[in-house]
Amino acid sequence: MSYDASRVRSGYPALRDGHAYLDGAAGTQVPDAVIAAIAEAYRAGIGNVGGAFAASDRSGAIVARARQAVADLVGGVPAGVAFGPSATEWAYRISAALSRDWRPGDEVVVSRLDHDSNVRPWIQAAARAGAVVKWAEFDLATGELPVVQYEELIGSRTRVVAVTAASNAIGTRPDVAAVSALARAAGALVYVDGVHATPHVPVDVTALGADFYTTSAYKWSGPHVAALVADPALLATLRPDKLAPSCDEVPDRFELGTLPFADLAGVTAAVDHIAALAPGSGEAGASRRERVLASMTAVEEYEAALFTHLLGGLASMSHVTLYGKAARRAPTAFFTVSGLTPPAVAESLAQRGINVWSGNNYALELCRALGLGDGGAVRAGLVHYNDDTDVDRLLAAVADLA
Repeated sequence: MSYDASRVRSGYPALRDGHAYLDGAAGTQVPDAVIAAIAEAYRAGIGNVGGAFAASDRSGAIVARARQAVADLVGGVPAGVAFGPSATEWAYRISAALSRDWRPGDEVVVSRLDHDSNVRPWIQAAARAGAVVKWAEFDLATGELPVVQYEELIGSRTRVVAVTAASNAIGTRPDVAAVSALARAAGALVYVDGVHATPHVPVDVTALGADFYTTSAYKWSGPHVAALVADPALLATLRPDKLAPSCDEVPDRFELGTLPFADLAGVTAAVDHIAALAPGSGEAGASRRERVLASMTAVEEYEAALFTHLLGGLASMSHVTLYGKAARRAPTAFFTVSGLTPPAVAESLAQRGINVWSGNNYALELCRALGLGDGGAVRAGLVHYNDDTDVDRLLAAVADLA
């Protein structure tokens, strides 16, 4: 069955306001099913976990279902799924726990392609431990992150390699599996930022070789919750800071304070929504994991065609400069318009009901390397509910800025 964008769009109440939501790289809108799941959790009554009453049991069941849902989304196991407020906080939590065992002269490898949340926490942890930071550079012309450089960057003292599965600015999808293989051969851990990849492609954390993988539900039509996915046995070796009375089991020991139970009900609903994006693409009786993979395969194909339309239109305009030409990309366009600052472009588009972002989008090192400074560029990000109408509106508006 072909991907039916109009059917998908009909499930998103926010899209009825007539705006072209091309800001999905910063966060997606939420479908009715997710809104209903969150509301129903509150209606039914929830309480903190561990109580002797029904509302507490409901919360515990919500958490268990959410762990299973995220495991089905990315190919992990429920016992290795932990929840927190953001991917940024996860990087800080895990870097703090890992760096306790680092010694002066140990090394961490980061990349200039990454969102700052997968750069700064590692740099700061390394500074505290006296560890050395090594940089993987991306190709300025293509946006590719060459794997070959990691052969020199990774050595016997490497403790962690932090790398993105997709650039949130120029979309580049590095060969994470190849980087992971080099890291594993040296005995290093691999921390993968999957925030920008998860909404666009089928994900298998095992195939990627990720020891740690982070994803944010609000990037794939869920609430503002982030998940860390790892092998439970690996998590069991880490002792993060926590309150003395709080649970010491894995993955609970990594979750600070009370979880947002109603939002976690929304997480499960969001995964179910993803699994149904391409009905008929999975075999009869297929598991949710299998349906997720089938749907995300359809999403990747649909978004690729839409992105080709967007890039072709922008590339044809002499007053537009595009950044990034990687062979494998998430559908994210990063561009500047001659004679106008990125904020001015974004404001002009907003006046025409077109939502885009401007700035460095926290891809700080990337923007500086490209010569864009901290001011960055304009970012238009496609997701599975965008269509040709959204793209045509953007292209017409940018053309008028000549």
